Amino acid sequence: MLVPSLINGIGVSSFAYSPMIRALYDNLVETDRVLVLIYLGGGNDGLNTVVPVDQYGKLYQARSNVLLPENSLLSLDGADHIKLHPAMEAFRDLYNDGNLGIIQSVGYPDQDFSHFRSTDIWMTGSDADVVIPTGWAGRYLHDEYPNYPFDFPNETMPDPLAIELGYDLSVMFQGPQSAMGMVVGDPTWFYELINNESEPAPDTKPGRKLEYIRLITRQSQVYGEVIRQAAEKVPTQLDYPENNDLAQQLRVAARLIAGGLKTRLYLVSIHGFDTHDNQVMWNDHTQGEHAYLLGQLSEAIGAFTRDMKYLGINERVTGLTFSEFGRRIKSNASNGTDHGSGAPMFIFGDGVAGGIYGQNPEIPDIVSWDSNIEMQFDFRSVYSSVFRDWFCVNDVNLESIFFHSFESLPLFESSPCMSTSIHHANQQAGKSYIRIVPNPFVSDTVFQFESDGGPVRLDIHDIHGRLVRSVANGNYPRGTHEISFNGSFLAPGTYYLRIHTRFFQQARAMVKV
Repeated sequence: MLVPSLINGIGVSSFAYSPMIRALYDNLVETDRVLVLIYLGGGNDGLNTVVPVDQYGKLYQARSNVLLPENSLLSLDGADHIKLHPAMEAFRDLYNDGNLGIIQSVGYPDQDFSHFRSTDIWMTGSDADVVIPTGWAGRYLHDEYPNYPFDFPNETMPDPLAIELGYDLSVMFQGPQSAMGMVVGDPTWFYELINNESEPAPDTKPGRKLEYIRLITRQSQVYGEVIRQAAEKVPTQLDYPENNDLAQQLRVAARLIAGGLKTRLYLVSIHGFDTHDNQVMWNDHTQGEHAYLLGQLSEAIGAFTRDMKYLGINERVTGLTFSEFGRRIKSNASNGTDHGSGAPMFIFGDGVAGGIYGQNPEIPDIVSWDSNIEMQFDFRSVYSSVFRDWFCVNDVNLESIFFHSFESLPLFESSPCMSTSIHHANQQAGKSYIRIVPNPFVSDTVFQFESDGGPVRLDIHDIHGRLVRSVANGNYPRGTHEISFNGSFLAPGTYYLRIHTRFFQQARAMVKV
């Protein structure tokens, strides 16, 4: 399996089959739509973020030691039943301008309260009782660019498919065959890359190895050169808060989008929302860890939206926040809150149909230590609605990405879809070694595959990566071959056909209906 390694904080795809020079173009082509995902790591307390003031009395009984003073909350135009945390002025302004949607009580059935497992569920789009090795974004990108990474970058797609600002590529971007994105280690690394600078390595044996790795990275990392070219096209941006890491991540994203990268998905993050204690200051509930984090979030997104307008990309970008879970209704004795269930998501951008989706969470008259917010929306409904109306993914492909059909939310004002020629070009980009005709199929289909003149194995795997059936295993002469396949024994759903040869592997999604 061709999986990007991580060198100096950047994901490096294997280019053994790629003419790298194709990535180096003088003029980069702007993409049609971009989604920037903002992860609030730790589990954000939704009830102190979006406060249901119509139930303020019940909240006071349940969490008086963390509840915000009602007169400190920020009002929203036309929404008397709901107010925002006082640190979220930029969110208030976006809402009042019609460019912010608040999606109430988002979660998933049978909520898991482990950080690791719940994050995994949000990143993979799995059910709570199912472990999936691929991410929902990775499956989408694999569906859009099924031949990746063979003969990538290329003229159709010279840029990274996805970019994460961080240190490890999340499982969100893991496809059925390979990782579908790259990592930019941090904003400092980004500016070292585009300025061709780096901090001196120590004069030690490990330091000399580090210098060598940096040299190889600069020589072989074509995507790094593409990023440099895109950044050079944007010499000026508006100011961002200096001591705000999320803001600096978003500044990099804005610069790359404005520089013309065709990258569709960006992931940035802010951590620290696991507020078991000191969520608020005991003598001033408008201050404390939560206020600091929400202030950082609000300032960063405020700067990002202003910069997007300045750069002229505001109509092409949608932002979406998510966290692995919310917090309990009842506070604890440490001026904090414990792991809970549903919490609000925010979606913002010029194309967003601003407003409130869903009702205020219902606070019971008697709240126990394990009382939780009831889910109103499955998080996969939000993701699939964005894919359907922002990226124009059809219902058949949505079901192959999320394995189920989910409720559609009207999150956008209007959404003229991109031309089918763009999607067709993406489908054809790169080198294809396997084809499935027809796909989706009811019972019978044909597998077409390429052989380099040697051993070939053709396997069907389910969404968990488990082998379902091997349909070919032997030596095939160089050229194209066909195998008729009757899949009547398969349950309806998504599977992956994977080819193994001496030199490569490739996977293709197949849908039994």
